[in-house]
Amino acid sequence: MEAFEVRGIKVLPRAVCEELAELVPRSQRAGWPTWLDPGPRMLRDILELSRLQTARGLAVLSWLAVAEAPGDLEWLWPSRRLTGVRQERMYGAAAAVPDSVLALVVANWTWSLATRHGGRVIAPYLAETAYPRDGHQAAHAAMTLYQTYERHPEARAAIAAAWAAAKVGADWCKAAELHASYGSPAPVFTYPRGAVPPPLGVRPWLERLFRLR
Repeated sequence: MEAFEVRGIKVLPRAVCEELAELVPRSQRAGWPTWLDPGPRMLRDILELSRLQTARGLAVLSWLAVAEAPGDLEWLWPSRRLTGVRQERMYGAAAAVPDSVLALVVANWTWSLATRHGGRVIAPYLAETAYPRDGHQAAHAAMTLYQTYERHPEARAAIAAAWAAAKVGADWCKAAELHASYGSPAPVFTYPRGAVPPPLGVRPWLERLFRLR
């Protein structure tokens, strides 16, 4: 059963239990690099971590949308590269995100790629949520992500996807809190949707997770 209602393009969540809400910040803790390496290895690591965080964020969002998570979530937390059965399990969870909810993620994603300020919005958010108790690490991660975003246009779509999925999950919980506090439904905040970007950097996994084809 869906734990939200749709009014036009707005999605209004119902209550979110504490156990589900706690999944959101935990899912955003990721080992984003805290140093800038001009070699190809760091870029590969960021792209793989972006894929993991996008799929993980969408999986959590699919459970928020039905107010229920699986009993066993140990497979969700390892930071190793997505492959095999674990990849398909996470992709399968992401595929359960309702279209109206996924549209919020895609709106954030397209907005961030269309604005020249995308890197300045994305990098601090990903870094702060990845290292919530370590400002020093967060500051270094933010700079690394920002410079990678600015210097490697082919990486922007992937990094922005990780941010978009995470942001909707966090804003979903905020909207549910407002509903609980004031008794009337509140919509999940999203940025205005832009055009789907050209193929540069839009990898097959992104097309699959965001249902672009």
